[in-house]
Amino acid sequence: MNHKILFTPYHIGKLELKNRFAMAPMGPLGLADAEGGFNQRGIDYYTERAKGGTGLIITGVTFVENKIEEHGMPNCPCPTHNPVQFVRTAREMTERIHAYGAKTFLQLSGGFGRVTIPTNLGEFPPVAPSPIPHRWLNKTCRALSAEEIRYIVKMFGEAAHHAQRAGFDGIEVHAVHEGYLIDQFAIALFNQRTDQYGGCLENRLRFAREIVEEIKTCCGPDFPVALRYSPKSMMKDWRVGALPGETFREAGRDLDEGVEAARLLVEYGYDALDIDVGTYDAWWWNHPPMYQEKGLYRKYAKLMKDSVNVPILMAGRMDDPDMAATCIENGTCDIISLGRPLLADPDYVNKVRSGRYNQVRPCLSCQEGCMGRIQEYSMLNCAVNPQAARERDMAYRPVLRPKKILVVGGGVAGCEAARVLAIRGHEPHLHEAESRLGGNLIPGGVPKFKEDDRALVAWYTEELDRLRVPVTLNSAMTRKDALAGKYDAVIIATGSTPRIFPLGDDAHVHTAADVLSGKKRVGNAVAIIGGGLVGCETALWLAGQGKQVVIIEALNKLLAVNGPLCHANSEMLEALIPFHGVKVITNAKAQKFENGVLHAETPTGDCHIEAQDVILCVGYKEENSLYKELEFDIPELYLLGDARRVANIMYAIWDAFEVANHID
Repeated sequence: MNHKILFTPYHIGKLELKNRFAMAPMGPLGLADAEGGFNQRGIDYYTERAKGGTGLIITGVTFVENKIEEHGMPNCPCPTHNPVQFVRTAREMTERIHAYGAKTFLQLSGGFGRVTIPTNLGEFPPVAPSPIPHRWLNKTCRALSAEEIRYIVKMFGEAAHHAQRAGFDGIEVHAVHEGYLIDQFAIALFNQRTDQYGGCLENRLRFAREIVEEIKTCCGPDFPVALRYSPKSMMKDWRVGALPGETFREAGRDLDEGVEAARLLVEYGYDALDIDVGTYDAWWWNHPPMYQEKGLYRKYAKLMKDSVNVPILMAGRMDDPDMAATCIENGTCDIISLGRPLLADPDYVNKVRSGRYNQVRPCLSCQEGCMGRIQEYSMLNCAVNPQAARERDMAYRPVLRPKKILVVGGGVAGCEAARVLAIRGHEPHLHEAESRLGGNLIPGGVPKFKEDDRALVAWYTEELDRLRVPVTLNSAMTRKDALAGKYDAVIIATGSTPRIFPLGDDAHVHTAADVLSGKKRVGNAVAIIGGGLVGCETALWLAGQGKQVVIIEALNKLLAVNGPLCHANSEMLEALIPFHGVKVITNAKAQKFENGVLHAETPTGDCHIEAQDVILCVGYKEENSLYKELEFDIPELYLLGDARRVANIMYAIWDAFEVANHID
């Protein structure tokens, strides 16, 4: 498809953008210094996305104050904490961004309120419009006073003024979106106030109205102010979200009110709306995992586009440039926001512009490196791009003396190692025992919702070919061959194999890999032993084929040993399992399978599950036999990926990058 429409200029207010791409705001955890400015990592991170061609860079959350809602400095930037330091560091960043013809908005936040991530919570109790339950903690929030609200509004004006001084081209207010503090005021379920900030919709939007008016007063009427906005909450109840295709009664903001609120917000002075749907109670909508369809916000953005007369920005797994171009052409939105795709590949926009979309490193929507690490460690990273948010520290190190290096194994660890070695100037030779690259991603990528796993395999295949890395398939490397090749260094990335154990009728007991790859076929009644990520995703895939599936898990809950999984991913997967008719038996240990019955032991006695086939999803074990054979013969020998320690895609890629980037 012709993508030129994506590279036509566009305006937000009087500000011209060079193309239709924006970097969606993502939490800048780890990108601030101790005084609320941007550290070097933050400056490099945002500049790299501008260098990659993105027309509008929107920073992640920047708090306007650190008094009422303490955020544990250093955490995210804060323009009012030390304005001199903020302006000094932010000015360096905006000047570098502008050098690439990009514009940049600072996203200002009034606070998280009841959805503050526990690891980021300061010493004070969480705040909210009213005494309501915290999203994650067993705590009741403290209601803000009217005086505190006015203070936050004043700080929005001061923060925007400092942003303008620092060279930002506009502000995005964070927002009437995702159930954050200002959104809590806007949603009747959360706002039980009886003063001027509660009651009717206009009163519940008063906080948002006063914010934009204060910013315009401080920065002038032509300084653009966008709003992150969710026209629908997707809530069934407190802490209970709806699933795609589910019929439910909206407990938060419904679409009728969403349209009315959007019109009021534009009337109040907001110059653009940045659209998604959801709340933290339905987190898998705002942070869509791979189980959500691509472009999931399109119908909501189109409704907003038809309802208001300001530019509409839209994110939501929009990494397909054909889909993006269609959305601009048919008036679904005006600007395509890319969040996680720009973590995975900061050069996405330039690659699309120059017809090199096949070179774009895909985002997996796994959220292991981004949201998973933010919620657990307050760090922003990317599973498939080890350089994300640490561009300077993890820059490629050119070599002075190229080495001939053997890489054994064509899974993601072996492919990443060979890729990095080639970029640096070494001479990698990759050998893979199977007929194609990909390793465990080949069976793992079979379900439709794992399409980006398949895309990652295709990307590695393309990259190694482009970098002219010799790849030998159907080549089971032996100790003799490795020693005979006279390599300067050897990397063993031979992966892992599924754990298996006998149950009795083993002709009908299979591994998930064999079933997913089509090597083994199963009947209509299937029992899956193991409720980790592989077991749950396999169950979901089989249920989609109309099969009756039962998961037997030895621990007391599903996904108990997988992490750090973003709650959006784990909670959605846990909700999808019963939604699609998969039965779950926890605290159950499989004993034997015979005559079409799986016998399992539970705390309340034995249970018997009728099944035509049993699938083992009980983990993997390292395949490191070749490493052990070579351990005392090769001076420079490395063990990577699952062959070293069974983990996940992120650690396979990260460890491979670390080792391959430091072989001198």
